[in-house]
This record gives sequence, C-alpha cells and structure tokens, in this order.
Amino acid sequence: MLPGTVVAALLIRVPLERFAGRLALGLLSACLIASANYVINEWLDAEFDRFHPVKRNRPSVAGGLEPEAVYAEYGLLLAAGLALAWLISPFFFASASLLGVMGVLYNVRPFRSKDRVYLDVLSESVNNPIRLLLGWFVVSDWPLPPSSLLMAYWMGGAFLMGVKRYSEYRFLEDVETAGLYRRSFRFYTEETLLISSFFYALCASFFLGVFLVKYRIELLLSLPLLACMFAWYLWLGMKPDSPAQRPEHLYRETSFISFVALVVVVMAALLFVDIPSLRWFLNNSFISAP
Repeated sequence: MLPGTVVAALLIRVPLERFAGRLALGLLSACLIASANYVINEWLDAEFDRFHPVKRNRPSVAGGLEPEAVYAEYGLLLAAGLALAWLISPFFFASASLLGVMGVLYNVRPFRSKDRVYLDVLSESVNNPIRLLLGWFVVSDWPLPPSSLLMAYWMGGAFLMGVKRYSEYRFLEDVETAGLYRRSFRFYTEETLLISSFFYALCASFFLGVFLVKYRIELLLSLPLLACMFAWYLWLGMKPDSPAQRPEHLYRETSFISFVALVVVVMAALLFVDIPSLRWFLNNSFISAP
C-alpha cells in the first residue's frame, strides 16, 4: 500500500500533512481486510494443509479451532476494515471491497481460483495493484494511477508468487503429494512454473519501463539493480527448503535484504536528481513519419 501512497504524493505533489490522518486510517483498514482474508485462507486450506510436511502442524489442521469463532473473526475483521475504508473515500472503499472480494474468489468454493493452474498466481498477485490503489486513494481520488504502474505491480507480484509456487513444488518432491496439497500442482511442472515466472518478470520489466520513461526517466538507471534483485530472488527460490516458500522468513536472508534496501535508496535518490542528458533518448531522431 505504501508504494502507492509515495508515488501518488510525488506525482500529484501533495504534502504529507494533507493526508496523514487518511493514511493512518487506510493502513489500519488494509491490515484488517488482509487479516480477514488470511483467516479465511487458513481455515479453508486446513483440509489440504494436512498433506504438507510443515503446515500440517498448524492449529487449523489439528482441529483446535471452532468454525463459529473463525467465521465470526473473519466477519468482524472484514466489517471493521470496510467501515474504516468508508470514512476515507468512496474510491478507497471500492478498492478495499475488491480486496475482500478477491479473498473470497481465491479461497471459497466454487470459485477457489487457488486450485486453477496459472489463475492461482494471477488471482493472488492481483492484490498487489489493489493495494497500490489503496495507497493512491489515501492521497487523492483523481487522477487515477497510471495503468502501466498497475500492470508492473501486478506482474511483479506474479513473479514473486510464481517463484513461491516453484519452490513449494520442489520442496514437496512427490508429485502425488503435491497435487493433494495444492490442486493446481497436478498440472504444473518445474519447467512450466519456471517459464511462467520468467514471463511475469519480463512483463513487469516492460510495464515498469513504460511507466519510468513517461514519468521519471532518471529511474531507468535503477533497472539493472532491479534486474539483479529479480535474479537474486529467483536464485533464492531454487535453494533447498527455499525461503521463497515463506516470504515472512526472508528477513533471515540479510544479504538480499541489504541489497533491496540499496535499491530503495538508489531509487529514492533518483527521484530528486535531474539528469537532462537522458531526455535525449526520448527524441525521435532515428524515426521519421513516412
């Protein structure tokens, strides 16, 4: 969510003091709705998690949870998140509602896109641009965020999710067990998961390039670092018992986290450094209309 807020504030030139209160409400709203989605995800995944060597030890699998309590918690979290979203703006509320709807489509039968090959990755990663919209609408309802940025954020998330699926598939080793744990694994192979991850990375790079050329060409200088970051994450996904399976454990990869911090610092610096000579690349010097 915060990247959307930062980009909106920079492009529309809105000072922090004008939306600080909305930002606090927005963060709380987004956290509540994401928590609601996580609750329903954990509960409805219990029958499949019992086939996973690690997740089978979770309370939801062991039968330590009451259905009434789970659904009550889900409803309260979702209602509270949407109530706060309504206080911010209709646009923020619509985006927050869409985030809640995607949680249902991803987890609940008969939709359960989590079980559909390729759609599992795309429907989960679409939450990325939705969160970007939430951050954007904290700052302003108009203009809308650039479509190239939304697509780059979506495909970037799809790459991360694709690598996660790849590392999960390799960790489970036995194809039959993998298919019982996650039905989409019945149709995936290591090759298709890896190739699809490359596809998502290429799409993310393309759309990000379009956005940067149009709005801040200086940031193009950060693309080699971003490419290294994508490659490094893919390498992490190939490690035995990869941390990409559990992104919440990535903080243990201190070298990678340090590199990500470096990328953020470089991109932040390029936001405030003007390099007029780069405008030369925008000239149509070698292309003339017939």
